[in-house]
Amino acid sequence: MPVDGPPPAERSWWMQESLGADPGEPCPPLAGDIEADVVILGGGYTGMWTAHFLKERDPGIDVVLLEQDICGGGPSGRNGGFLDGWWGHIADMRTTYGDADTLELLMAAGRSPSEIGAWCERHEVDAWFTHRGDLAAASNAYQEGRWQGTLDEARTLGVQDEFEVLSPEQVRQRCASPLFGGGMFIRDAATVQPARLARGLRRVLLEQGVRIYEQTPVRRFGFGRPAVAETAGGAVRAGEAVIGLGASATWWKAFHPYLTVRGSYMVITAPAPEKLEEINWTGGEAVRNMRSSLHYLRTTPDGRIAFGCGGLQPGLARRIDERYAYEEGFVRKTAGDLLRMFPSFRDVPIEAGWGGPINVAGFNLPFFGTLPSGNVHYGLGYTGNGVGPSHLGGKILAALATHADDGFTRLAVVTREPKRFPPEPIRSPGVLIVNEAIRRKDDREDAGGRADPITRFVARIPRRLGYNLGPR
Repeated sequence: MPVDGPPPAERSWWMQESLGADPGEPCPPLAGDIEADVVILGGGYTGMWTAHFLKERDPGIDVVLLEQDICGGGPSGRNGGFLDGWWGHIADMRTTYGDADTLELLMAAGRSPSEIGAWCERHEVDAWFTHRGDLAAASNAYQEGRWQGTLDEARTLGVQDEFEVLSPEQVRQRCASPLFGGGMFIRDAATVQPARLARGLRRVLLEQGVRIYEQTPVRRFGFGRPAVAETAGGAVRAGEAVIGLGASATWWKAFHPYLTVRGSYMVITAPAPEKLEEINWTGGEAVRNMRSSLHYLRTTPDGRIAFGCGGLQPGLARRIDERYAYEEGFVRKTAGDLLRMFPSFRDVPIEAGWGGPINVAGFNLPFFGTLPSGNVHYGLGYTGNGVGPSHLGGKILAALATHADDGFTRLAVVTREPKRFPPEPIRSPGVLIVNEAIRRKDDREDAGGRADPITRFVARIPRRLGYNLGPR
């Protein structure tokens, strides 16, 4: 039976809740020409963590941050709030980077959940930080045991203690969906209210002396020395520049070969803490299943379920339009998937639905570097897992922007070239066809059947071509 989706809203439920709790100090648009040591394009997690770590390295450095909307208004304030490292990517990381670099990346990214929690406490940012781990559960028979490759790779690297295999009964003790079978638990993971974390970062940056200009889209960017960011109201000239634009950078000539765009959509229920108690989901764990077009879900302190579905692409993805913020069909599908997973919530209203673009990289991990000018640095391609890794990304970009030769600038996500996507006219229709095949395969398996051979073949094309995307 079709499920009615909530009407579109200007902002995600997370951002509406955060602004209602604390709208923050106004940051008006840029008016006039100014100079800075570093100009940062993008007021999401990557740009703001970079500004923060630049100030930690040198409190006197002059940092200007330009944001086309409000800080956190893009994916950083729209995501599910899953805060983890790269433990779930260990198999793909070994294939891409080898053992030594994979271990180094795991150790570096794995510190982010606890460090962000400590940062929130130190700066009195109430981002609903909940450090209760990540539960990956099989939601149909085809997903049972899909975690085995991850466990095998973890044993090879000697980090198997980071993972715990759970029986169906043990999964139900944590979250008793009638769909769930066995699963895998990763202890070092957390959840946050993503917009509260973004707005808290914004407040701390202002206290550190970072100059933030919101509602200030960059109309033209001049590569050179200095770098020049031109806006409708003025320009910023800076010795160093950082590009943290997420999916909006996909069509920059320098980055287009390495990025494509997908959509991810979320819904959130009204509070129903008594129903969460009925299904044993009171521990605050983040939960996901083993689909390639992932279902990701978590609870809130007042007893809501926030439920998302990734890998949904509206059209050819040749530009980001309003469908990425809200697409009725995808929001209705997401609401229907939530109620299928938790039928006891059928009488609980769905209060909000929204979407957002994801910048996708071929290796399923972000990449960082410096353009040939030597003073323009970038961090892109989080592929739907950016809340924790963007914290490490800020450290990397702060090191690059200060031309430090340290452990951050030598990580494999900096030194290795990302994988190119095919050129047009193959690229856009090819990505759409593959994404649709992946979703159809997942949906068919959820319905208890098996996708046809052609759909299964198309869904696995990315893996055959060396992209860490889609089913193995």
